[in-house]
Amino acid sequence: MSRTPGARWAPWLALLLALLLAVSACSTVPSASPTVQITQAPSRPAENVGIEPLPPEPGATPEEIVRGFIDAAASVRPGHPIARQHLAPEAAGSWSDEADVTVLSPDYATVATEADAVTLTANPVGTIDPRGVFTVGGTGVFTRQFNLEQVNGQWRITDPPDGLIILEPDFERLYVERDAFFLDPTGQRVVPDPRLMIKGDAQPTALLQRVLDGPSGTIAAGVRNPLSGAQLRSVVTVKGQAAVVDLTALTADPAPVLSEICAQIVWTLAPLPVRTVEIRVDGQPVNIEGIPDGQTVEDWAAFDPDAVPLDAVGHYISGGALHTVSGGAPSPGPAGTGAYGLSSAAVSADPRTGKLSFLVGVRADASAATLFAGPYDGDLAPVLTASTLTSPTVAATRSEAWVVRDGTAVVRVPAGGAPQAVSAPTLPGLGRADVLRLSPDGVRAALVVDGPDGRGLYIGTVVRAEDGSVELRDLRQVAPSLSQVVDIAWRASGSLLVLAGNVAEDRVVPYSVGVDGWGLSTVPTAGLPSQPESIAAMPTRQPLVDAGGTIWQLAGGTWVTLVRGAEPLPGTAPFYPL
Repeated sequence: MSRTPGARWAPWLALLLALLLAVSACSTVPSASPTVQITQAPSRPAENVGIEPLPPEPGATPEEIVRGFIDAAASVRPGHPIARQHLAPEAAGSWSDEADVTVLSPDYATVATEADAVTLTANPVGTIDPRGVFTVGGTGVFTRQFNLEQVNGQWRITDPPDGLIILEPDFERLYVERDAFFLDPTGQRVVPDPRLMIKGDAQPTALLQRVLDGPSGTIAAGVRNPLSGAQLRSVVTVKGQAAVVDLTALTADPAPVLSEICAQIVWTLAPLPVRTVEIRVDGQPVNIEGIPDGQTVEDWAAFDPDAVPLDAVGHYISGGALHTVSGGAPSPGPAGTGAYGLSSAAVSADPRTGKLSFLVGVRADASAATLFAGPYDGDLAPVLTASTLTSPTVAATRSEAWVVRDGTAVVRVPAGGAPQAVSAPTLPGLGRADVLRLSPDGVRAALVVDGPDGRGLYIGTVVRAEDGSVELRDLRQVAPSLSQVVDIAWRASGSLLVLAGNVAEDRVVPYSVGVDGWGLSTVPTAGLPSQPESIAAMPTRQPLVDAGGTIWQLAGGTWVTLVRGAEPLPGTAPFYPL
């Protein structure tokens, strides 16, 4: 490990830094630190995870060599030496296993199209770039031709693609998805940026390095990274459930807020599992008033990515009136009496008190739709009209509501303010947006877009400029296998519940999926009287659906009525406040 000439001053700088850090929980680092590079940051586990693949057998056919090369990707040995044994000498010397990882379904086929060529075909699951960012595969077929030659009488591949081609079961055995956390623009919450990481002891260092390297391209413009420019002074050490992180090269202008840095690091490492994290700067523990040396997520609960309001009880519409799932009681104020004839609604809470404060609702009929807004328990006023409006949506970090007007025009309505257009330049080219849901942190938006290939699920990033303008960028389809999406809800800051058509069951069923498209799986439907039509979700709360004009909640894998043992309550359009 090498130091710059200025490193001899590190003890004095560290002492000065410790004194400056003791001021408050919002302490900042006022000056840069000596830069110390990590010379060896392991990226793969030292131990074996499962059974290592076998080298090629003598006399193996071209198809067997290609299949053996694919199988050999499921190795944790650095450099993949077994995979290289399936390659011709020149290819073995130039092939890199550090590029993208391509994940394929296990039912792939290899066909010898010529004596020295084999074509691989498979259903693509997706790709993972070197930073661990997953991109879901499309609905087409993955095809790749491998050319081979004989080396000492044995077939070997001459043109392997850089990176790994691995089967989904092997990938799931070796890798796990973790979240690198960044800050939403308001600094109220950490925002998950999922990364697929190889399992093993090197994971804490590798995951934290992903944070230092910055957010993935799709959300980079929508988040802040207080750790930008910082470096690890050494690998992250973990003993038991206690981790030590030693940073250096923190930027001086602008000085980073240590509370935000600590929240980022602690929330990122906590699921590994790590109970406490000691954070150091140039070898000296940070000193923040009221925060112990061994920091936990409880110390930074204010940044919780999945925090819920105190009054976060489910709501729904019945007969044009707003009701709560607490026995079906009407909400306070005129909205609870049906005065506005609402068909959908959303509620946000005051972040300081957790009390429900801002209510928006849509009244729709055959010819027009009107958006009403106002205090949760008070009078509402019409603020927007259109031929059609999507059901409104809110986020926990700002007191404003979003809707889509007439299918393509995204509009946000600040509490007490006038409607403002949100630029969404790529939306009209994709199709008509029938549903829009802001993520709890307000950084992402999920949409159901009815396009040429059906109703698909898209995720975009909310980007806010200094002049107050807002843009919805990078709309991307994250579950292309779901072509008949009905509704969506944020189950957490990094995952969604989706109602979509299931061809096998010939009905609409709920699915769970990560914000990047990883981990698509079905959710039980036991107990539902009919197909669900809309869905609501929130962390630590039971998902809600309306089915057959009645409200149901998921409990222990079975959908049940709101009042156990009682008849289902009539209602539609369930939602949770944020």
